Amino acid sequence: MRAVIQRVSRAEVRVQGRVVGAIGRGLVVLLGVSPQDTETVADRLAEKIVSLRIHDDDTGKMNLDLLQIQGALLVVSQFTLYADCRKGRRPSFTQAAPPEYARRLYERFVASAKALGVPVATGEFGAEMEVELINSGPVTIILDTAELYSSA
Repeated sequence: MRAVIQRVSRAEVRVQGRVVGAIGRGLVVLLGVSPQDTETVADRLAEKIVSLRIHDDDTGKMNLDLLQIQGALLVVSQFTLYADCRKGRRPSFTQAAPPEYARRLYERFVASAKALGVPVATGEFGAEMEVELINSGPVTIILDTAELYSSA
């Protein structure tokens, strides 16, 4: 799985002009799934993201995780994170998981984050979405489970 994580003061996602998910302070997670990913990887990534200490404490130091700030997640599926742009000018998406497999692991990730006690809002899997956010910091982190959990 690949995740682009942005620390936000607020965020929302719309489908056809209708808000389908919104959060205040927390993290936006753009999430891509590969065919090699598993439920175990989804669970581990959810735990990793929820426990990332990237929120400021009283001294302004990044020292607090999502639970400590009582923040939320906005999780948006994004197969384009697996774009391969090495050849030509049109990206290939053959490294992204097929839609039904990706949906299952996306939903597993969301369920795992909820089980950790975090409020979770989502986009609409497979829909054309508009994501609006206020990146706080700015703080943006990229995680790739192929690098994090190569033996998972």
